[in-house]
Amino acid sequence: MRILMISKALVNGAYQKKCEELAALPDVELIVAVPPAWHEPRVGVIRLERRFTAGYQLVTLPVMFNGRHHLHFYPTFERLVRRTRPDIVHVDEESFNLATFLALRAGVRHRARCCFYNYANIDRFYPPPFNLFERYAFRHAAHAFACSAEAATIMRRHGYTGPLTILPQFGVDPDLYAPARRDCRNATLVVGYIGRLVPEKGVIDLVEAVARAPSVRLRLIGNGVLRPAIETRIAALGIGERVELHPAVPSTSVPDELRRLDVLVLPSHTTRTWKEQFGRILVEAMSCAVPVIGSSSAAIPDVVGDAGIIYPEGDITALANALQRLADDPALRDDLGQRGRDRVLTHFTQAAIARQYYHAYRSMLN
Repeated sequence: MRILMISKALVNGAYQKKCEELAALPDVELIVAVPPAWHEPRVGVIRLERRFTAGYQLVTLPVMFNGRHHLHFYPTFERLVRRTRPDIVHVDEESFNLATFLALRAGVRHRARCCFYNYANIDRFYPPPFNLFERYAFRHAAHAFACSAEAATIMRRHGYTGPLTILPQFGVDPDLYAPARRDCRNATLVVGYIGRLVPEKGVIDLVEAVARAPSVRLRLIGNGVLRPAIETRIAALGIGERVELHPAVPSTSVPDELRRLDVLVLPSHTTRTWKEQFGRILVEAMSCAVPVIGSSSAAIPDVVGDAGIIYPEGDITALANALQRLADDPALRDDLGQRGRDRVLTHFTQAAIARQYYHAYRSMLN
């Protein structure tokens, strides 16, 4: 079974572990195509990390309109399809993107079975040509993947009738994201956020909550357009001595950063055009046995389950109370950390996710 996957997300080195796990399964020959870098809007350039590359081919392709999620495409992808003659073309993009349309069309021309991946969890109809791209994908895909039940429901409502699997795009490597020994006697709770510094992630809510919890220190790691506003608010609240603000780190450094924390917070806000689609940093923290607090935005409660604390999104008082509760109760932190680790080992490892993709691919060929 020769699989050709195209994915801008796989410039992230930690995500590549799924490819190693998939390539190790029976009768799999895997080729993965990625851009040499991805220009993430409002964040910056994310360069390819070659971290987990054993057992499969990782190739780079030039990309046009880099940074345009719906309009980027790979002009030489069909040439790669023609050369490799895959049985399956997996396009790790939404059904309504230009990259998806062109990659699926190339796969169909060369008689490959094709699939795509949808995150979209806000129901909206797209103007031409994006609605036409979506219709083409729905007609020609042999399988579809969705990140959540919400995303799957929207696809069905838009007319997709084929086989569909609800599955995270990537899992977590529990050896890379492993727990650290913790000293719960520390008087100061170290709370962290790792991710994009953009308004919808709600980071200023976290800054405000920390200001109300004097026994808490805050460690923020990330890049984005909200950074100046965060710095201004930290100064206005007079909590600069309790807050560290660091730039984004390579993906394979994230486990070490998580192990510095006592608690990880994802304070996402739902907006008119966005709500949390998965919250991958949550399962990465849980794998490290770091207790998590998440807002109630969209997918977060389903990802966390009973392994963390959920508060109403935008409720700064509730978030501050949750921080103080964990600061005052080391036993609760230990319990939530262990629950998180167990939940990841049961549902979210790279190996488990890869096996589910493998079974879906085999069903496509049958």
